[in-house]
Amino acid sequence: MVASEIKRQLVIIGGAEDRDGDCQILREFVRYAGGTKARIVIMTAATELPREVGENYIRVFERLGAEHVRILDTESREDASSSTALEAVNKATGVFFTGGDQARITSVLKDTELDAAIHKRFSEGIVIGGTSAGAAVMPDVMIVEGDSETNPRMEIVDLGPGLAFLPGVVIDQHFSQRGRLGRLVAALAQQPAVLGFGIDENTAMVVTDNQFEVVGQGCVTVVDDSEVMHSNVDEILKDEPLAVCGAKLHILPHGYKFDLKTRKPILDSRTVTTVPAPAA
Repeated sequence: MVASEIKRQLVIIGGAEDRDGDCQILREFVRYAGGTKARIVIMTAATELPREVGENYIRVFERLGAEHVRILDTESREDASSSTALEAVNKATGVFFTGGDQARITSVLKDTELDAAIHKRFSEGIVIGGTSAGAAVMPDVMIVEGDSETNPRMEIVDLGPGLAFLPGVVIDQHFSQRGRLGRLVAALAQQPAVLGFGIDENTAMVVTDNQFEVVGQGCVTVVDDSEVMHSNVDEILKDEPLAVCGAKLHILPHGYKFDLKTRKPILDSRTVTTVPAPAA
């Protein structure tokens, strides 16, 4: 396959995805990973219960028909350089990051041989998936932690380096369930990204190259800062309210698509609703 034909695919999940019923989102991950020929590696670096969490995903992926599923538990950076780990990733058609603590993922994996191997395989066309903490690490700058259910202030969110599978954006998860709009806006104000994505639980951004489709029961909230006409970020202290004027907001449910290059929803005749003009 020539480079121009390789599709770079990500399944970025807002957490709490269905693992017992139809498994709509995980089903799509397995499909992208090769269906009944899928060879999936489950990365459990984020969780303190790697065996328990990993075996739960093994059960789901095997039930959906994946050919081979294995846990790759990296407790230390030394583990991320082992020949066993590198061989597993080199043979995989899909790599899936579980939930837990995103800082654990980057502290163990960032800039290791395993990190480089996963990125190389991603450039060659394997699918990368992640839920909750596994979703948070997808950008180059990630939300490490922060306060929910509050108005935007610089102090409510801490940022750190992510794994850079989808650079230039900010991603937050468990979004509407935990009221995280304020911290997403605060995160966008602190770094040069102009697109922020808030992903609800049991909902995913399924990214293929430069666009994504929403899959699941909730929504993806898109905050676009590219045309902001005013912000007070250079004038305030960390605990003072943040002002942002002119940002765009898109709420995208299941089936809606978004173009990452044009920063616009992809609408067709079935989804466009014309708003009538006000009466004279």
